[in-house]
Amino acid sequence: MQEEVESRTVTLIISANKLTARLMKEAVEKYLASLKEKRRERLQSGPVKPVGKQTVKQLIGQNQGVSNIEINDKNIKDFDRVARKYGVDYAVKKDRSVSPPKYMVFFKGRDADALTAAFEEYSNKALRKKERPSVIDKLRSFTPLTKGIDKAKVRNKDKGLEL
Repeated sequence: MQEEVESRTVTLIISANKLTARLMKEAVEKYLASLKEKRRERLQSGPVKPVGKQTVKQLIGQNQGVSNIEINDKNIKDFDRVARKYGVDYAVKKDRSVSPPKYMVFFKGRDADALTAAFEEYSNKALRKKERPSVIDKLRSFTPLTKGIDKAKVRNKDKGLEL
């Protein structure tokens, strides 16, 4: 509720010796006229073309030719980060008809080179993740070694007291 009130608040600063109702009315009219002018300019500039991730319908609506690539990896978020880095316009469609779902990545024909570079980086990241064993797995490999160690603690009171 508080955010709605804040978003509708307008700050109007008027410099005057004596603030009258007529002066206030003129200031509000000028403000509303400037809002109408901004809206008119925005409509004349045309619709804003989406960039980056978008729907398939928006991508096809740009009339620049669409190609697609299939991804079987369920971690599509990593590809999303890399594609944004390369400035590729793309759309992701999930195919649920297959048991492990497939992802179809649609992109513009002119973005083919940038998408190739993005896929190379994405695949390199995926390979590096698989090569690197987790820390927990490393620790579990040491548990058989610790089983043979006697758990009784030995305290030496005279440690470091040599004269």
